[in-house]
Amino acid sequence: MLPAILKTIEITATLCASGSVVYYLLCIWSAWKFVGMAIGPRKYAPPVSILKPLKGREHGMYEALRSHCDQDYADYEIVFGVSEADDPALELVEQLRREFPEQQIRHIVCQQKLGTNLKVSNLVQMLPLAKYEHIVVNDADIRVPADYLSRVMSPLADSTAGLVTCLYRGIPSSGLGSYLESLGISTDFAPGVLVSRQIEGGLNFGLGSTLALRKKDLLVAGGFEKLLDFLADDYELGRMIKQNGQKVLLSDCVVQTSIADYNWRQFFEHQLRWSRTIRDARPWGYLGFGVTFGLWWALLASILSGNDVWPWMLLISIAALRGIVALFVGVRVLKDSSVLKCAFLIPIRDIVAFWIWVAGWFGNRITWRGQKFVLRHGRLVRTG
Repeated sequence: MLPAILKTIEITATLCASGSVVYYLLCIWSAWKFVGMAIGPRKYAPPVSILKPLKGREHGMYEALRSHCDQDYADYEIVFGVSEADDPALELVEQLRREFPEQQIRHIVCQQKLGTNLKVSNLVQMLPLAKYEHIVVNDADIRVPADYLSRVMSPLADSTAGLVTCLYRGIPSSGLGSYLESLGISTDFAPGVLVSRQIEGGLNFGLGSTLALRKKDLLVAGGFEKLLDFLADDYELGRMIKQNGQKVLLSDCVVQTSIADYNWRQFFEHQLRWSRTIRDARPWGYLGFGVTFGLWWALLASILSGNDVWPWMLLISIAALRGIVALFVGVRVLKDSSVLKCAFLIPIRDIVAFWIWVAGWFGNRITWRGQKFVLRHGRLVRTG
């Protein structure tokens, strides 16, 4: 009985490892297509309202907010939104006003709690304050280059484009959890986005790093109100725009996000929340994500194969492909220098990520901003 079980596991691991080879080749091809995409002249530069929901102070937050005030762009404003009048993030807003007195900076205290996703609740209340038709929404910890607005607005010159989003790279602080998450963004998450863009003929979702769109398109699609109880509001907004018959485009601009100095419990909770959110939003995609753990499957197949040589050759081939994907996407596409410094952590990252992927199949409970919720069809239900 046991030999039959082990043989079944060996065959399964070998098939998954072979699937990983195909996936890694897809990653390389998709990244190559992204790097080679034609970039037209950036002449379209309409006035823009940047909407920035804030809550508390986070690692690297001032530098991130400051980068939005220092844009090489003619006409734009920034509207900050908080839920409490004494939110410490407002101290940073006042500091920005002092440093950039010529910049259009406003804030609003969003007193209503319209849904379980307080960020979206704030956005609903912030949108009426936006002076301009074109808006950009991104997370509080996103740091952007000086030509960010020029690059994310330009694709909206095409009337069939409804949303522009961006890839991002992590800025690790210290601690193993921070480096593992940053490595995962550059070598796992970003390649997956590029493959999805290529094989699905464009994106069907948005990323919280950047959501650039027109007010009218947002309202036709259902508005922020439609997202009030969704955890993956960025994903859902992209899906809404796509269902409305418009394209979701991936900008050539890569932004940065600061990674907190997690302890192991915080790291696991954060990763598990991501996993369960993706599983809930894209169950078939989440299932297919299993073949991306090529090193794990190839190692397992090699150990169970006994004296066979070819599984070890497969392991070596997969390790080489995994390294090429990490370098091409992480370094070439995302310009993430930390990938080179932390490349030795990739096997650890892959083993940890595999078990988080397995854990993601079980249960719907998540922890978000210190509160516990249950995920039901993408919606947040508070449990305590």
